[in-house]
Amino acid sequence: MQKKKILGNTQILNKIKRISLQIIESNLDSRKIIICGIEKNGALLAQKICEELNHITKKNIIFCNIKINKSYPTKNIILSIDKKICENQSVVIVDDVLNSGKTLTYAVKHFLDIQVESIKTAVLVNRSHKKFPISADFKGINLSSSLQNHVDVVFSKDMIEAFLF
Repeated sequence: MQKKKILGNTQILNKIKRISLQIIESNLDSRKIIICGIEKNGALLAQKICEELNHITKKNIIFCNIKINKSYPTKNIILSIDKKICENQSVVIVDDVLNSGKTLTYAVKHFLDIQVESIKTAVLVNRSHKKFPISADFKGINLSSSLQNHVDVVFSKDMIEAFLF
């Protein structure tokens, strides 16, 4: 099956700006926002969002990497920061693509055993094939596709592109 580009670099950068503004708007009363990216592409996207947030706000923006074994999501979820830093803070969990919602659900679950101000989710591509009761609060694009299709977000040194195949 042929790859079809669904988002180019400029489009993705514009979506990152928009998502970043939405994050700020939903956290007007927060002094600190924790941006947690699901490894690998979610973390790369989260870093880009953090960079943009640091350009547009003086709020304390903290990046966190979340490592989840997608085959066994209940096993050892690892954060790059101490989870206590997230207590009483706004947390935004970021992934590149929301497909079934499984990965985001387990990432959110990981934060439910501490008191947080809020938990929101952000994705670049929302495929809407939900099997779990979670949705993206901030999304770059909603994409109608069949279950047989795959979305691949490619990060290179100078570019980000998204493909459907």
